[in-house]
Amino acid sequence: MTAPVLDSLAALADPVRGRLLVALERHELAVGELAAVLQLPQSTVSRHLKTLVEAGWVASRADGPSRRYRFAPDAGSETRTLWKAVRGPLAQLPTAANDQARLRAVLAERRAATRAFYSGAAGAWDRLRVELFGARADLLALLALLDDRMTVGDLGCGTGAVTDALAPFVRRVVAVDHSREMLDVARRRLDGRDNVELREGELEALPVEPGELDAALLVLTLHHMPDPDAVFAEAARALRPGGRLVVIDMAPHDREGYRAEMGHVWLGFGAAQLETWFQAAGFGPSRYTLLPADPAARGPALFVAAAAHVAVGSAV
Repeated sequence: MTAPVLDSLAALADPVRGRLLVALERHELAVGELAAVLQLPQSTVSRHLKTLVEAGWVASRADGPSRRYRFAPDAGSETRTLWKAVRGPLAQLPTAANDQARLRAVLAERRAATRAFYSGAAGAWDRLRVELFGARADLLALLALLDDRMTVGDLGCGTGAVTDALAPFVRRVVAVDHSREMLDVARRRLDGRDNVELREGELEALPVEPGELDAALLVLTLHHMPDPDAVFAEAARALRPGGRLVVIDMAPHDREGYRAEMGHVWLGFGAAQLETWFQAAGFGPSRYTLLPADPAARGPALFVAAAAHVAVGSAV
């Protein structure tokens, strides 16, 4: 019988599998994206991924009709220890720099699709949002935030619908979006709201001071983000210890057309995926709840997930 650690070593015998692990170490990627990064046929990439999954190096999940893959050794496992030993040499392979450059290009292409959609949709966004999800869907999760002492971040505020609903009930709302066109619409909608601050910036690099927020919202925004890990990490930085992050988005679905039509990067999220991102960013256990369906909505089911930011050195 072969020891598990030897099976893990055997999986690294081919340099292609090492290159795949380096690419997947920080990002969850589809087969087509990995093929572009390594400049290999998708069939070759799929074959090597199968070996890595069987050896416990990689995990996958369904994302609509396709699958996404991620680096997945358990913390503290022999596989994780082995990775620390081989990661440096793998990064020094002659192909490593080119792989990383192509990986950045793949992630930039994800972001470009989202930007193209938002830049052209700002004027029609409210109508499109109501058609897909119903006029009040984004308000169903706000009851937990009705504390007039709070400063709340509306991250990915779009045209300001959530900010407008929230502003009367809290001390201050910091509304952030990368789209100048969206912010222009929000500014007109929020005219007269003296406790709202509109800030232009990326969710992966928030224009927010550390600990400035008591709570933060990501409402129908995360599915556009190419790097959710970075979004969650920035939200954690912006929140005070104990502050809550609330995510409202689509449950897993198979509407592949949304990628081309609206720049969606992700086809919904399940509870396990959200919990992984919450934990990696330093949040405590999360709660994931499907929201009641709006009969007038044409879009997928929505969920709300929330967790508190854990202070350094405190128990969860």
